[in-house]
Amino acid sequence: MSIIIYTDGSAKGNPGNGGYGIVMISGIHRRELLQGFRLTTNNRMELLAVIVALESIKNKNSVITIYSDSKYVIDSVEKKWVFGWENKNFNKKKNPDLWIRFLKIYRKQKVSFIWVKGHANNKENERCDVLAVQAADSNNLHIDTWYENNVANPDSSLF
Repeated sequence: MSIIIYTDGSAKGNPGNGGYGIVMISGIHRRELLQGFRLTTNNRMELLAVIVALESIKNKNSVITIYSDSKYVIDSVEKKWVFGWENKNFNKKKNPDLWIRFLKIYRKQKVSFIWVKGHANNKENERCDVLAVQAADSNNLHIDTWYENNVANPDSSLF
């Protein structure tokens, strides 16, 4: 099974309310996913979009191509930085919760990444951008618990 995935993340302010958008295509099938969060970052939304897309695939060992405009996500994987971070327990790295979650699902699939320039009239990338912004602007914003507890308000665990 071959699956094509487009992803995008958005944050209104960085940090601020944010969201992700996903377009998944396999043969004649198409699926769109989006979700918004009340306080997060653009990079977290870019990475979470990839994670959610991969987690939503039922057939393991699928051949998956992910198109993203996020150099943060693509370079971290393609240049193998994330594997070095993992070996060092993500010491002093941003978004360790998401990278750990990513690696768990990534290893169950055959995934390749292709970088696309954002806002360059790529139809599906543009659709993901619309979905991500729509999610960030929605009235149904979830809580990015790890981010809010560990970055936005690191002293909150003292009470």
